[in-house]
Formats: sequence, C-alpha cells, structure tokens
Amino acid sequence: MNYKVFLEDFNHRLAQLDLDVDYLYNPLEYAFTPAHEYLKKFANKKTEVFLLGMNPGPFGMAQTGIPFGDIGFVRDWMKIKSTKVGKPALEHPKRLIEGFNCKRSEVSGSRLWSWAKERYGKPEVFFKKYFVWNYCPLCFMYESGKNLTPNKLSAEDRKDLYVICNWALEEIIKEIDPKLLVGIGKFAEDRLKNTKEGKEREVSRILHPSPASPAANRGWREQIEKQLDDLNVL
Repeated sequence: MNYKVFLEDFNHRLAQLDLDVDYLYNPLEYAFTPAHEYLKKFANKKTEVFLLGMNPGPFGMAQTGIPFGDIGFVRDWMKIKSTKVGKPALEHPKRLIEGFNCKRSEVSGSRLWSWAKERYGKPEVFFKKYFVWNYCPLCFMYESGKNLTPNKLSAEDRKDLYVICNWALEEIIKEIDPKLLVGIGKFAEDRLKNTKEGKEREVSRILHPSPASPAANRGWREQIEKQLDDLNVL
C-alpha cells in the first residue's frame, strides 16, 4: 500500500463530513508528515496482533498524529524524525496544538508505550509483533474544551463517520494481514467486529489504559499482560 495515498484519501473522505460538534481536529491532516512516517516505518505485513484504540487524546495523537502518541515515546523511542505539525482550522484556546513542543504527557499513551518498551526493548521488536492504530483519527470537543468521544456523537453523525472509519480500518487490516485483532477497550472491539475483516478474523479485547478508567488505575500493565497471555500472544 502507498500510505501517502491512503492518508490523503482518508483525509479527503473525512473532510466531506458535516458533524454537529463545536470543535473538530484532524491530526492526520495537520500532522500528516509524522503520521505518514509512522505508517511507513512500523506498519509491517503479517504483524501478528493488530491493536485498535478509539480516537485521539488531546496530548497524544492530537499533537503528533500517531495513535496514543505521547510525545516523549514518539520522539525518543520510536525515533520519529518528521516533527512538522501545523494547526487545525479552528483551535480551542484551552486545547492548543503545539506539536512536538507540547509539554503535557498523554497518560494512556505513556502507559501503553512504556509497557511496550519495557517488555520488547526496541520499537522494531515490538512492531514486528504488533501494530497500533486508532479507529477514528478525529478529536472532538465541546465548547468548554471537554473531550467528546465518537460514541457520544448523534446517531446520524456516527453513521456517516463510521462508514469512513470502517473503510480505512478494513484497508489497513487487509494490508497488514494480522492473525489477531484486539480492541483496546470495548468500543474498539465492537468496531472491529462490525467490519468485514473483523467478521473473518479472531477478535478480542484488552483493558484501555485511560486514567478515566478505575480498573486501568489498578495495575493496567499487570492486567493486560494476563489478558494477552490468555490470548497466547506473549
């Protein structure tokens, strides 16, 4: 797959949406360059496990264009060199996009990538076995700046958005051809099961690392190690 063409096509389809939200960021557009480098560098064919998240966090993918993209791990562990990041068309004053200059840490991303680093060492070793993607690349916010997740959109908006995100998800799964599809959280598991590729492959789930989840704050790493071990992944 030509990942540049894939991202351009994805962005073109997303740009046709008319969603009833106060603020909408598309990091695959304004952070196209690092997002493209991530795909070129780490989207390996025949990766065993495809890990799917929900949508960007404000201090992770929203800043870097990379799923769970905590800046320190993206820059220092993944060694993503393409740090060119622009701005969304309409920027919330409480959710500024500073790209790789952002000083905030994305807790979910920090938890995920610190586990990957400690267990597998080099990113090349981790990505030989796993690939991480987000179902929806868009970040939604209320007027207050509070995050709005895709499942909280109106039914009509969800329908239009999911058609496009399903298309992109099926395309990248076909390209990578993993043995196992794993949703990071129930939303992602449900979206995987809703795709053609998900109906033809094994689908499972692990606990999402979000600090908003009480369960994740009680030893997330130990819990997902057990979950992955039960799936015969580790």
